[in-house]
Amino acid sequence: MAIGVDEIAWQRGHRYLTLVYQIDADCRRLLWIGQERKVKALLRFFRWLGKDRSRELRYICSDMWKPYLKVIAKKAGHAIHVLDRFHIMANLSKAIDQVRAEEARQLKREGYEPVLTNSRWLLLKRHLSGVLSDISGNKVSANRRLVKGRAVGRRLV
Repeated sequence: MAIGVDEIAWQRGHRYLTLVYQIDADCRRLLWIGQERKVKALLRFFRWLGKDRSRELRYICSDMWKPYLKVIAKKAGHAIHVLDRFHIMANLSKAIDQVRAEEARQLKREGYEPVLTNSRWLLLKRHLSGVLSDISGNKVSANRRLVKGRAVGRRLV
């Protein structure tokens, strides 16, 4: 069995519900709704599901919210945990931008032109036809950290 764990905002003031879906190939349905987005809510789901059915879980998909990750590791550590693409790509983009900013500061300290300044969106573009060659054609060709980081990101997309 495969499940997906997510939350949905309801009412005003950052109030959430925890949702658990069955996401098997032959059956997709809402299994359970818990009040609030808290560790206790997801623990209640696993209590409701029971130990035997929890052992039958093969896949769990969730976002990267740490309390959910901890509960899933504790209650279904045997299952393959799939993290959603949106959060992985958001974290990767943030990491690429941090490396770009560090490299831009380093180049400035070394007296090079500010080549990486204002290049954030170029590096985060999905299709980079010519962008990296434009940047690496400049004095940044030794900047392997940024090029490697972007290459890793392309493999994930």
